[in-house]
Amino acid sequence: MSTRPLFLITGGNRGLGRTMAEHLARGGADILITTRGDASEALAAIAAEGAEVCALTLDVAEAETFPAFAETLRATLSEMGRDTLTGVIHNAGIGLYAPLAETPVETFDTLYRIHLRGPAMLTQALLPQIADGGRILFISTGLARFSLPGYGAYASMKGAVEVMTRYWARELAERGISVNALAPGAIETDFGGGRTRDDAQVNAAVASFTAMGRAGLPDDIGAAAAALLLSDGNWVTGQRIEASGGMFL
Repeated sequence: MSTRPLFLITGGNRGLGRTMAEHLARGGADILITTRGDASEALAAIAAEGAEVCALTLDVAEAETFPAFAETLRATLSEMGRDTLTGVIHNAGIGLYAPLAETPVETFDTLYRIHLRGPAMLTQALLPQIADGGRILFISTGLARFSLPGYGAYASMKGAVEVMTRYWARELAERGISVNALAPGAIETDFGGGRTRDDAQVNAAVASFTAMGRAGLPDDIGAAAAALLLSDGNWVTGQRIEASGGMFL
């Protein structure tokens, strides 16, 4: 049986999920990713870092599928010669830009299902398969600390995720499972339509109010996640850890 750490990353086929997977693999972990589409490119990139890697189909908005997914995961772990996961990273998400006054109920519900209900119910479903002493990492956002027009609904869900993080940390402490929330700032990915990456004016604005003087890169978040999850220590729990390069300090 392998002694390498094993992490499940939702939405690990692209964006920050894929970057975190690659950094964890580089640090000696094996990886399971969830995806709703083709993941061949991501699988090849993660495997190139020396990891055993597998993709599983999952839509985090569909909580009713989680019990069946847990059984699929159990079978996959058995095929890998494993009993448990080292940890879970709740990364899958979407970004929708609109003022709160113009956000329709359907959009609010979609954000809720993906960013709050999904991670909560998936954590429930996977608890038997997370090792004692393991790790759970929720993904929040810098927008839960500072406010920018157009992101109110999205940031509200992430604010709730940060509260939920503290409660999971308290409830799972008896099993030695640490639970934290990583809060990226503005990152150059395709998330939210790629505004930070593709709009030079937005990118320059982000750089102007960031202490490090630039927008974040995917590797900044991958490195932060790997540093937290692959640490020999497991004493940090119930915390919101912002990785924003010092936005709005």
